[in-house]
Amino acid sequence: MTLIVRPGFAYDTDASNYIDAVEAADQADTPGIGAMETGVRYAINDFVIGCKNDGVWTALKNSCILAGAKTLEGSFIDLKSCTKVLTNNNFADGTYSGSNYTTGDYNRKTGLVGDATTKYLNSNRNNNADPQNSQHLSAYVTEQPDPTGSVNRAYLGTNWGLPGSSVIGRSGTTARPMYAEMRYGTEFVGGTASATTGFFGASIGSSSTFSVRYSGTAANQLSTSATPRNENINVFRNGGGSVYTANRLAFYSIGESLNLALLDARVSALITAFGVAIP
Repeated sequence: MTLIVRPGFAYDTDASNYIDAVEAADQADTPGIGAMETGVRYAINDFVIGCKNDGVWTALKNSCILAGAKTLEGSFIDLKSCTKVLTNNNFADGTYSGSNYTTGDYNRKTGLVGDATTKYLNSNRNNNADPQNSQHLSAYVTEQPDPTGSVNRAYLGTNWGLPGSSVIGRSGTTARPMYAEMRYGTEFVGGTASATTGFFGASIGSSSTFSVRYSGTAANQLSTSATPRNENINVFRNGGGSVYTANRLAFYSIGESLNLALLDARVSALITAFGVAIP
């Protein structure tokens, strides 16, 4: 890959490795498709450097930018390992049936959309991979068509409402945009009914409380942590049930505890930059 460098500006090695991996996946999917735009590359590089400067990079253990790439396959590349980590459909529970994700579900500016019925992804990261009292989940929602609906919608997580579960999503039962469980002792339900988009996240950093962030709002929830469930975390669906999201996500991350406000700022800037750089 030949990178065009801005004067006085160097590409970060991790950002370059990720860009190479995405473009290789794009090319394998659609030969001759070409490289991502320079502005998209710059945005990714700025994001990685910013996360490192903010001290949140290390905590991102499994993370995919579900936008920017020229193909769906490119969006499945993990930011840290630079390998394809997402599985398109998950039959692990023995009951799943439905359609695979297709290119029509993907938008380079706004990400990948769920159908609230069948489509979801397996992150292939186990909920117990991070310490009991150090974990975060985050998602950047670009479209939330039913924020006041009567059905819960999971952005990502394990089985809903069971000891040791970790889930973030929208709570339909109270018509509020944010629902979270972190190593489930007590769940958080917050916010007001509105068509809310943007960054959503939860992070646990102690045995007795976890933090939540949505729409630029921060809150803390008292909650006694439980032993993490031995279960993979899914994207667009909770891990063991049938709670799917109809939302469109441009980013998600799973990993150890971090400052949600700092990650929010970096992810929001990244998605905004994509909107400018992508034709």
